Amino acid sequence: MKAIVIKQYGGPEVLAIEERPMPVVKAGQVLIEIKAFGINQAEIYFRKGSWADVAEISGIECVGLVSADPSGQFQVGQKVFAIVGGMGRSINGSYAEYIAVPASNVTPFNSNLAWEQLAAIPESYATAWSCLHSNLEISAGETLLIRGATSALGQAALNIAVHVGVNVIATTRNAERIAGLKAIGAKEVAIEAPDLHETLNVHRSGKIDAVLDLIGNTTVLGSLAVVSKNGRVCLAGFLGGGGPISNLEPVFQIPSGRHLSVFASALAIGSAEFPMNEIPFQEIVDLTAQGVYKASPAEVFEFNRIQDAHRLLESGQANGKIVIRI
Repeated sequence: MKAIVIKQYGGPEVLAIEERPMPVVKAGQVLIEIKAFGINQAEIYFRKGSWADVAEISGIECVGLVSADPSGQFQVGQKVFAIVGGMGRSINGSYAEYIAVPASNVTPFNSNLAWEQLAAIPESYATAWSCLHSNLEISAGETLLIRGATSALGQAALNIAVHVGVNVIATTRNAERIAGLKAIGAKEVAIEAPDLHETLNVHRSGKIDAVLDLIGNTTVLGSLAVVSKNGRVCLAGFLGGGGPISNLEPVFQIPSGRHLSVFASALAIGSAEFPMNEIPFQEIVDLTAQGVYKASPAEVFEFNRIQDAHRLLESGQANGKIVIRI
């Protein structure tokens, strides 16, 4: 089979298409013929070697057809999503024509949507749904701040929140993206800045019940400062970079009565605490087909243009999900 491999750690140029043996399906795994896959920020870190040793074949999500399932849980030819479960880290990932992935991280669905549109769904919508419904427990009428809303994950969260009647304040670094965020349901859009929490506190009289922070450690203290008493903050991204928060003194820097949680999809999705069957994938696919969720990919590249796709993702100019079509 053809696969995109990491030849050495570095920039997009280290990604190369080579022949590799078909995956051997072990007990508890499903063999999938991949039709398309989304690319993610995590894969930039994999490629650079920032997260220690990773698998030769990257990729943490895909959509395709079941080729084999020794357990009989899935039918050959069934359409499925596959997400994380060690993909791209402890096992070879989705940058290939076939993958063997844990059955716990595979879910079936029915849809006539194009493969490239389906590929924009799994990781972003599974993570957004889990953050909003499991961690933040959002409900209609509440006000949610999404920091980093123009990302694929941010737009997925915006779609989900608006559909259940949540009032959303979205942030972006680029004023040209304001109209696009309002078009998919944001009530307000603010320009992202280090002092955003101070600006929002000055200019808003209404409370903010919850914050989905996709920027990361550089903004999480500000997110805790802007949320109201008994409000919740979920940290689920690192668009602003990783690394520790220096000189952190929680008792003095976090306002009393605020609640912080994190969601790490690579570790959580498919686990006993966050099983795949808790995420309504079929409903998400159906709402996408109906146009309720605006989940079309921002850009679609052919398999042999993986380097260009990584360059676009790393530039921060994608404005949504980048998908590779096989």
